[in-house]
Amino acid sequence: MNLLRRRAIEHQASGIWRKLGLGFVFLWFFIGGIAHFAATGLEMRIVPPWLPEPRLLVLVSGIFELLGAIGVLIPRTRQAAGYGLMLLTIAVTPANIYMWQQASQFPSIPYWALTVRLPFQVALLACIRWSTRDAR
Repeated sequence: MNLLRRRAIEHQASGIWRKLGLGFVFLWFFIGGIAHFAATGLEMRIVPPWLPEPRLLVLVSGIFELLGAIGVLIPRTRQAAGYGLMLLTIAVTPANIYMWQQASQFPSIPYWALTVRLPFQVALLACIRWSTRDAR
């Protein structure tokens, strides 16, 4: 009985952490998605010059961020939305690398923050996967 009780407590704690992870993923991409529309010009500055149509890329990625954020809240779409947000996170990596390489073009952002952004993406990918996986 003690083992069953401990497992039940662990399962409950895991559920709480998963909900917190989902909340974080939702907020990260919902706020980020809104930023793509509220500050389109600013977002366009981080698109590497070798990519075409910066405005279109910013707006489309903003739509996908918002759709993914909403999708993780719906149990039926959660896992698919998680995979989509993981792909989107990987897709925006060139923008983060560009900002890091061209730090002088972004003087309002400390260099350490640009540097931390890259490993943060790995942690974000792990959080998305962990919190949106099929819990069966």
